[in-house]
Amino acid sequence: MLDTLRRIVQDVNNAKDLDQALQLIVNRVKEAMGVDLCSVYLTDSLRQQHVLMATNGLNPESVREVRLGFGEGLIGLVGQKEEVVNLADGASHPNYKFIPQTGEEVYHAFLGVPIIHHRKHLGVLVLQRHAREKFDEDIVTFLITIAAQLAGAIAHAEVSGGIDLLHQGQGSKRSAEPYKGQPGSQGIGVGVAFVLYTSAELTAIPDRKIDDIDKELGVFRQAVAAVKVDIANMISSLATSLPAEDKALFDAYLLMLESDTLINGVENSIREGNWASAALRDTIAEHLRVFEEMEDPYLRERGADVRDLGRRILLRLQSGGEKKPSHFPARTILVGEEITASMLAEVPVEQIAAVVSGAGSRTSHVAILARAMGVPAVMGADIPVARIDGKEVIVDGYRGQVFIDPTKAIYDEFNRLAQEEKELSADLAALQELPSVTPDGVHVPLHVNGGLLSELVPTEMMGAEGIGLYRTEFPFMIRDRFPGEEEQYQIYREVLQSFTNGPVTLRTLDVGGDKALPYFPIDEDNPFLGWRGIRISLDHPEIFLVQLRAMLRASEGMNNMQLLLPMINSVGEVDDALAILQRAYRELVAENSAIAMPKVGVMIEVPSVVFQVEEIAKRVDFLSVGTNDLTQYLLAVDRNNSRVAELYDALHPAVLRALIQVVKGAHAQNIPVGVCGEMAGDPAAAILLVGMGYDSLSMSMANLPRIKWVVRNFTTSRARRLLSEALEFEHAAKVREHMNNVLEAAGLGGLVRAGR
Repeated sequence: MLDTLRRIVQDVNNAKDLDQALQLIVNRVKEAMGVDLCSVYLTDSLRQQHVLMATNGLNPESVREVRLGFGEGLIGLVGQKEEVVNLADGASHPNYKFIPQTGEEVYHAFLGVPIIHHRKHLGVLVLQRHAREKFDEDIVTFLITIAAQLAGAIAHAEVSGGIDLLHQGQGSKRSAEPYKGQPGSQGIGVGVAFVLYTSAELTAIPDRKIDDIDKELGVFRQAVAAVKVDIANMISSLATSLPAEDKALFDAYLLMLESDTLINGVENSIREGNWASAALRDTIAEHLRVFEEMEDPYLRERGADVRDLGRRILLRLQSGGEKKPSHFPARTILVGEEITASMLAEVPVEQIAAVVSGAGSRTSHVAILARAMGVPAVMGADIPVARIDGKEVIVDGYRGQVFIDPTKAIYDEFNRLAQEEKELSADLAALQELPSVTPDGVHVPLHVNGGLLSELVPTEMMGAEGIGLYRTEFPFMIRDRFPGEEEQYQIYREVLQSFTNGPVTLRTLDVGGDKALPYFPIDEDNPFLGWRGIRISLDHPEIFLVQLRAMLRASEGMNNMQLLLPMINSVGEVDDALAILQRAYRELVAENSAIAMPKVGVMIEVPSVVFQVEEIAKRVDFLSVGTNDLTQYLLAVDRNNSRVAELYDALHPAVLRALIQVVKGAHAQNIPVGVCGEMAGDPAAAILLVGMGYDSLSMSMANLPRIKWVVRNFTTSRARRLLSEALEFEHAAKVREHMNNVLEAAGLGGLVRAGR
């Protein structure tokens, strides 16, 4: 039976489309089970019907013609109950509905199994026999297993276009159902899809021996030089739409082009006799393996930059590598299997309306750049890229949804929302110069998070009062070794100088386990609970000490630096880290450095320290709650796992109660506590955080104007009342619904869309 199942699954996976897959299912199952009929019905949610999509046993002409309303017939009974229906004589059941054109009257025994994917009913898989006897348990369990396998294929077809078969012959195919992805950059984009693809594919390059090594080295070096010019031109093209400092986003490309491991790797392969294209292929593949094995989404996304850079060099290596300029629509929705930051930079700024990428997340460079440009973006969208070029598209960057060829009603509604958003943005822009103070006079400083200088530079003009979190990992990622003290000093000095009117919080190195460096790989079964963060820093004081010395030196004369320790789970780790910091400080003072000891904080992101928060607070100057990780650990939900991501919600009552405990513990020891992470940038959550008494909120720069509006429109007393009301709910969805209703009533519906 298991071998039969494997063969069926393999055949279905190899099917060219959903139609063929469904027919394979009914044919293979009927043969394997020795039954007289096998059929598949799928749900048409738009028309509230079950549609016969494939059969072996009924009249073939009834396929896609037989439609049963939800709750109608035995098929409707299976869908309604969402459980197996096993009958010796289906025709005698009260729910049975006879449909003459199917030829079903010759069958008696009926077995229907629901097809369910992530709690969503997708259809019904049916077996029937001439005999009047129930199906035995082996057949029932086998059919349940087949239905579970089929569910994934159908769910994929819903977002890849294959499900359009449901609507054949049923009028317009214009869709009211969105394709789903992850929010990459907030906003509404309405325009025409322009599918961008690369003609240079590294994996297709063959090995080829060469005779003239020096000539091949010259060809490669010319290609690298040409790509450097391309990147410089991209930076220039964005000069009018972004601050000059935002070129730091593309500086990563230039750094990789000058990387010893990349350039030397290719040149060494050429010297071994392989031509430049294959040498490039192998070197890029080696780099990609390191990035793609990382669990941390921010660092894993850097692999896309490596791949993009390799393709650009390859394009220059290939004959006729000069790219012809593209003619973009006036309102371009840039679409691709994997859109990169450099692809976005190729579109004239005045013509880009939104970005949709089949790969990536909000930590991708293209998402970061889109946020800096104010361009809506949806990442990781499973969309039929090959079939949508030139179609009308709506991009909802708030919810991570894409509507392709939408209905007129949806098109009109989103056009209205886009206009409303434009007016809202103008209103929010007026808040930039105003203080982040509640109507009853409580100051709530708003800070920004970032891992690249390009994310931090325009912070003051957006009204930020400090940098709440600077991730120091990326400078370690783009090198082939640990960066030295002087290299780190230059980086941290530039970050500190980017914001001189408020605190700049540098988080110490948060790698290891799930974020292995290319030159320091770590293989673990459970990296999220493994050797990472402060654990690896304490186990390698020689590395930690270099970073702390560089940070302290960078702060000389600045007096704006704060240090933040990540992944702390005990007071012992705090004591050990502070001891190493004191050692670094004493060494530099002995070397005549005029430095001051900075304020030191701890990230509250591990549940254990929630229960030791007062003991932690006695040892440091401030606390910062990392709500992303704390929520994941408290709820045991990986929010990057599509199977369970729906369970992740920072407004879960357990998370709210943990956050209250943290702020009470910090204030009991008279130290400030802030929140960094997406929760701080969620308008619905921000009200509750103010009600809890958090002293500061740190978020992505794009969210800052909206959160300032929240702070300026809700008194702390009202925020406390709303917190009490929220704590009465037992479900996160009810908390969010309540808070969104509050925002709607306050007159800022755009904030509701941002929070959902």
